[in-house]
Amino acid sequence: FCRPCTKYNIILALAGGPLVQARNFAVMTGANAGISCVMRRVRGVEDVQGSMAAAFGSGALFSIVSGMGTPNPVVNAITTGMAFAVFQGGFFIVGQKFSKTKTHNEDMNYSRARNMLSQLGLQNYEKNFKKGLLTDETLPLLNESALRDVNIPPGPRLVILEHIKREPGLTK
Repeated sequence: FCRPCTKYNIILALAGGPLVQARNFAVMTGANAGISCVMRRVRGVEDVQGSMAAAFGSGALFSIVSGMGTPNPVVNAITTGMAFAVFQGGFFIVGQKFSKTKTHNEDMNYSRARNMLSQLGLQNYEKNFKKGLLTDETLPLLNESALRDVNIPPGPRLVILEHIKREPGLTK
């Protein structure tokens, strides 16, 4: 990284009045949120690559907005974007490590339900099961009404109920 360029951008971001600082902050956070949202929508997953791409874009835009009139604005934008991406990637990974136990335990409650839906080709209804708190423990109790309550259409509803009836491992 070009440390003087990055330091220069940070100094420029902190310099100026409150309106300049507000503009810089708005550009940085708005770009990050927008790019992150697009990446999540396009890729269908929130992961470290999407987070780093959003951080790179917000860092580059931040550099351009806050570093007007600097020599080599393109190099400054790329350097700042890379620095932001590296930091965000690190923060994302650390955050995942701290939240992993909750997510892992939550997913354990839906492992049989997830496997069943996957076997039936109905994995897109996993969110419905989680939203309705239809855990592995509730599989033997499922009925048409419960599946209707979580917005599962009639066809998949019948397939799920028939599968549960015929699968002895799910009724235990």
